[in-house]
Amino acid sequence: MEQPEDMASLSEFDSLAGSIPATKVEITVSCRNLLDKDMFSKSDPLCVMYTQGMENKQWREFGRTEVIDNTLNPDFVRKFIVDYFFEEKQNLRFDLYDVDSKSPDLSKHDFLGQAFCTLGEIVGSSGSRLEKPLTIGAFSLNSRTGKPMPAVSNGSGLWMESLRSTGPEASGGVPGKKCGSIILSAEELSNCRDVATMQFCANKLDKKDFFGKSDPFLVFYRSNEDGTFTICHKTEVMKNTLNPVWQTFSIPVRALCNGDYDRTIKVEVYDWDRDGSHDFIGEFTTSYRELARGQSQFNIYEVINPKKKMKKKKYVNSGTVTLLSFAVESESTFLDYIKGGTQINFTVAIDFTASNGNPSQSTSLHYMSPYQLNAYALALTAVGEIIQHYDSDKMFPALGFGAKLPPDGRVSHEFPLNGNQENPSCCGIDGILEAYHSSLRTVQLYGPTNFAPVVTHVARNAATVQDGSQYSVLLIITDGVISDMAQTKEAIVNAAKLPMSIIIVGVGQAEFDAMVELDGDDVRISSRGKLAERDIVQFVPFRDYVDRTGNHVLSMARLARDVLAEIPDQLVSYMKAQGIRPRPPPAAPAQSPPQSPAHSPPGSPLHTNI
Repeated sequence: MEQPEDMASLSEFDSLAGSIPATKVEITVSCRNLLDKDMFSKSDPLCVMYTQGMENKQWREFGRTEVIDNTLNPDFVRKFIVDYFFEEKQNLRFDLYDVDSKSPDLSKHDFLGQAFCTLGEIVGSSGSRLEKPLTIGAFSLNSRTGKPMPAVSNGSGLWMESLRSTGPEASGGVPGKKCGSIILSAEELSNCRDVATMQFCANKLDKKDFFGKSDPFLVFYRSNEDGTFTICHKTEVMKNTLNPVWQTFSIPVRALCNGDYDRTIKVEVYDWDRDGSHDFIGEFTTSYRELARGQSQFNIYEVINPKKKMKKKKYVNSGTVTLLSFAVESESTFLDYIKGGTQINFTVAIDFTASNGNPSQSTSLHYMSPYQLNAYALALTAVGEIIQHYDSDKMFPALGFGAKLPPDGRVSHEFPLNGNQENPSCCGIDGILEAYHSSLRTVQLYGPTNFAPVVTHVARNAATVQDGSQYSVLLIITDGVISDMAQTKEAIVNAAKLPMSIIIVGVGQAEFDAMVELDGDDVRISSRGKLAERDIVQFVPFRDYVDRTGNHVLSMARLARDVLAEIPDQLVSYMKAQGIRPRPPPAAPAQSPPQSPAHSPPGSPLHTNI
């Protein structure tokens, strides 16, 4: 929910966890003096947070910050929101990388260092602010990229001996070397669900660029109880102007002031520089209560540069910033829409191209073993078993693509697995699996790998109902590199304005770099110069969830968690963009007048208001 772009929040899966969290805590990450791994500029850092399972002690990725270009001292805007259990030792790990490409594969980026701590350590530190040194620790060379990767601690600080240490020339440091520091701040989140939407402009800002004007942007901070400030929002950069008008933006009130309307909000104004050494223009302070007054004389702020003010007697200001508009509304949640009757229509599309291998051979990704499900069936079951509960009729369209169909051998990229062109729906997840196995016996695997037809198929259905009562989710399971990239991008851009989301699970050992472009987490997908209105695609490689211990239950639960994690926010973003509010929950069944037990008719239902 535009939680947005500034926050990373995933539900932690732990099959043994029965505790109720004491509260939710927001973790903010900053770093100082990181290693510089780039030849002609500074590093472009990214922080990845991991949590550790209580029982198996395995580290699992929890979320990632945004990437900040050209800086060794990043203050990340995107937060980590975690459940805090006072009675548990919640181990956390923070890995820093210098990002070299758009690939989500961390092995393709330079490792900058890591730090370990517990959530209790952060919360219990003075001002709930913990600073720790980053170290390279033990590390290994990735077999594919040759880049150093962090070794994994077993949670007690001991490094696994199986990892092969390398020399200092490979990592930019020796094992145990300090590589700067990480600063972790924690704050308990209030239950405030309001979202503020506002817009600012500025007038007569200081000129900072030698050959042009300034390239200004705003940075918002909320104050902490110890007098420090935590970053909570950055605007976009407006190029070559001293009188910028920034785009309207929305931010949860709890991120801006955590529900304290009189808490100081500091706003700094900078001139953007390509090398990351942004020039400070000035600053001003306000509060949520002040901003809530809206556009008025109270919300025109002088931008003050303290150093200039001390040096120049006639200094007045470095320009002014004006609040153009302010609105606040209570944020509707995914559950509000579900309670109001929104149904999720689930469709699955399965790759039947020849690159999967002959289904009768055990090396095939479509091989039907009598002992276990193949990767396609595992992925389908993991996602379907969760999403099926949000669809009342449990009838799910199931499609195939990339096969030659009987009797004439024509190639189809949109055929029903049940053979019924008029109604491709199957009854429940078991019905889809049955139709999938049946198709493997009747069609001939062929190619190429085209996504556009199945995306367009679901988009057609989604376009028929856009009142908020239905939302479509398409699961595509594929083994290969996409063949119709341009057509698929166009289909996704067109689908982004409809009530639908797309999940792509890549099975097998192929390189899925092209899929990252479709998953617009970092760069919004576009086609023919047209930008997608929303990010509606989530891609994960199945191999990342293969549990070497053979525990398919846990690994598939993690797969389902990760691919479905973005669906609630995507649904809410569509509803919000269309101005659709949740419908009131259906009225509970009317209760019968109370009767004495002796006169209750036999077998009469007992109604309970929930």
